[in-house]
Amino acid sequence: MAVLSYNEILSKSIINYNGEPYEVLSAHIFRMQQRKPVNQTKLRHLISGKVTEISFHQNETVTEADIGRMQANYLYTNRGESWFAEKGNPKNRFSFPEEVVHDKIQWVVPNSEVEILTYEEKPMTVKIPVKVDLEVKEAPPAVKGNTVTGGNKLATLSTGAKVNVPLFINPGDVVRINTDSGEYTERVEKA
Repeated sequence: MAVLSYNEILSKSIINYNGEPYEVLSAHIFRMQQRKPVNQTKLRHLISGKVTEISFHQNETVTEADIGRMQANYLYTNRGESWFAEKGNPKNRFSFPEEVVHDKIQWVVPNSEVEILTYEEKPMTVKIPVKVDLEVKEAPPAVKGNTVTGGNKLATLSTGAKVNVPLFINPGDVVRINTDSGEYTERVEKA
C-alpha cells in the first residue's frame, strides 16, 4: 500500500484513517505565518457516509486504502435495504442499508449496472456517474402566465426521484441530472 505524505492527500483519493476507509472530498494546503503548512481536508467515511473535517500536519502520513472495484447490477430496494448482484455472478448478492446509498440509488433504474467499491473484499459503497439521463414519468402542466419568470416545477423521474425542472419539460422527456448536486442540467430527448 502506498504511503501518502500530508501534501499527497488529494481530493478523490481513498485513504485509511484510524483503520477505516475514507474518501477525500476536498483538500486545501495552506501555510500560516511562522507555522508549518497544514492540509485541511473533508473526508467521507466510505461505510457510514459521515463527513468529517481533519487537518493533516507536515509530519503526518496515511496509507492509500486498498480499494477494489466490482461491476454489479442494482436489483431493487425493499424494507430499508438496497440489493445488488455481482455482474457475471448473480449468486453473489449483497445489500446496503437504504439510508446509506439513497442519495445515489435514487438516480439508478433497477437492473442497471453500477460500480461497487470494495474494501478488503467486502462491498463498501456504490459509485455512479456524475451525470445520468432519466425519463420524466410525471410533470404538472405549465400554468399559463407563469412562463415569463422561467419558473420551475417538480417532476417525478422513472426512478421515483423528484427534481425541479423547467416548465417546458413534459412526461416522456429524457432529462440529464447531475447526481452530485441532484439538479436538472438539460433536456436530452423530447417525448
